[in-house]
Amino acid sequence: MQIIRDAQTLLGMLEQGELNQEMTTKMTAVLEKLLELSNDRPNVTYKGQVSLVLNLSVKSGMVEINAEIPPPKLPKLPRKSSVYWVIEGGRLSTEHPQQHDMFPGPREIDRTRQ
Repeated sequence: MQIIRDAQTLLGMLEQGELNQEMTTKMTAVLEKLLELSNDRPNVTYKGQVSLVLNLSVKSGMVEINAEIPPPKLPKLPRKSSVYWVIEGGRLSTEHPQQHDMFPGPREIDRTRQ
């Protein structure tokens, strides 16, 4: 009789080792994505999550174990912001409404300077 004495051994045996391989693959993918994000913005902490759920059911002294690996959670990717000014009527402007354009209208190009 083989006795399983710890969770580490059990996890390695579940689904004939395929669960362990899938869990490793998902964890590696999450870590690679977090590293990529961290390399782009080194002063920001990025967090992810990989979960394993073991559903246990016992009948007549026999346990059935069904494992689930929910989809991994990755951080929300930061988005760039845009700045505009709100002018009358709730419209947006790319220019500050209280500053006047120093060069109104089209300007001629001096083709003698190169």
